[in-house]
Amino acid sequence: MSVRKVRDAAVVMAAFLALIWIVQVLNWADGYRLDSEFGILPHQVGRLGDIFTAPFLHVSWQHIEGNSIPLFVLGFLAAYRGIAKFLLVTLIVAVTSGIAVWLFQSNGLTVGASGIIFGYFGYVMLRGIFDRNLVDIGVGILAAAMYWGILSVAIPGTPGVSWIAHLGGLVGGMAAAWVLRSPQATLLPRRGQATGITSSGTADAGRRADAGGAAGSGRGSRAESGVSSGSGGAYGSGGAGRDGQTRPLGSTDADELLRKIDEMGI
Repeated sequence: MSVRKVRDAAVVMAAFLALIWIVQVLNWADGYRLDSEFGILPHQVGRLGDIFTAPFLHVSWQHIEGNSIPLFVLGFLAAYRGIAKFLLVTLIVAVTSGIAVWLFQSNGLTVGASGIIFGYFGYVMLRGIFDRNLVDIGVGILAAAMYWGILSVAIPGTPGVSWIAHLGGLVGGMAAAWVLRSPQATLLPRRGQATGITSSGTADAGRRADAGGAAGSGRGSRAESGVSSGSGGAYGSGGAGRDGQTRPLGSTDADELLRKIDEMGI
């Protein structure tokens, strides 16, 4: 995570909120005609594409006011790891929430960003677990503590609320956390490999050390018996490398591991 990514996440969510509020003003001024034209109508094939427009529409000022803060907060938490991945999460959530309404809701028009909100909620809760990232796990716990109460409207029984849209978004967000997990999460080193030193590598290092010691001993004995220093120096330099400098054991592997950890954002 970087300052630039945090800034980008805040800008994207501010722009998202500005857009839905502009749409709300236009919708209100037109007597909410946009709702009836671009909301989701279940089982109507010609209205299937409206799953992508319905999240930008609301039925009242109270509706959009209630959605704005959780949309910004959870959207920001979903976006601070990268905008490209965030856009994919949004697409997945919009599809699962909208398709759930189109397939399973019995009747009535559905609009609103709450399905997207539930999707971000599910994604943020599970992302850290699937990515094996302690920071994101903490963020997920914080989000769950702040918004666990919204789960009550993801189950049947709340009048005037499309719980199917909420549940579809929640499931989509959880699925997105798994599908879009970081590749490094599946490639973490096993115990004994964290430093990049395997048993065979240790054995090879031991053999090199023994050879170097023998070379040094041979050089020393030749020096004592009057062998020329030039000959002894050429023999002894073979264990140190071409640049004449001794490298710490496993330093290249350790650098590679640190690079991978940095890429994971830990």
